[in-house]
Amino acid sequence: MIDTDVSHSPRIWNYWLGGKDNYQIDREVGDQFARVFPDIVPIARASRWFLTRAVEFLAGEAGIRQFLDIGTGLPTVDNTHEVAQRVAPESRIVYVDNDPIVLAHARALLVSTSEGVTQYIDADLREPGEILRAAAETTLDFSQPVALMLLNVLGHIPDIDEARSIVSRLVDALPSGSYLAVADGTNVIRGEEFEAAIAIWNASGSVPYHLRTPEQIAGFFDGLELLEPGVVSCPLWRPHPFDIGSNAEVDEFCGVARKP
Repeated sequence: MIDTDVSHSPRIWNYWLGGKDNYQIDREVGDQFARVFPDIVPIARASRWFLTRAVEFLAGEAGIRQFLDIGTGLPTVDNTHEVAQRVAPESRIVYVDNDPIVLAHARALLVSTSEGVTQYIDADLREPGEILRAAAETTLDFSQPVALMLLNVLGHIPDIDEARSIVSRLVDALPSGSYLAVADGTNVIRGEEFEAAIAIWNASGSVPYHLRTPEQIAGFFDGLELLEPGVVSCPLWRPHPFDIGSNAEVDEFCGVARKP
């Protein structure tokens, strides 16, 4: 049963992205957060646009046909499978989340092409072995390259060393030619205001989130071949030609790297 009197972080994020799968309490907390930190809506949208461009690259130029997206969130527009299967209809996507509300929406709304596969796993980021086992059992062939998507999820791990260990265990299971895409909130553009807003978020009952420095985010790519332009604010990662020069930096940094 859904408690509509308690805010829910994926629903708040859905609200910021312009989605409809949210309730009054989510909009109230989302608006309170935005009053303290108006950049949150541009951050949410910049993160989604990064996902779109990264998956377009991975399914297109990089030729990836398998995606492991951990920390799915509520479906909105241009979800990983939609972008990948527009480029390559045969793409196989596994979404991972441990939130029953997210999984219920995902199973109802994230429909694959007939040529490809879209699967959902109920698992926790802190259990990478279980994620890998379930993904291999259901959908992915780990003898072939996989794109690992970790967008706005590693910030839910308080300890940076634990977060890096999780990423390492996941990447170690991927074959050569696989890719890692990471995006998370930072504290370098408008850090003081963002930190104040995050304190409101963490006190609201939502799953706590921890901002990282760009250097900490870059550390997730150690041992991998980081693609140009490196770890940058999301609007600056390979913008479409019509976006160049029009997007200001936001406190959401990202990068994509290839496993040699």
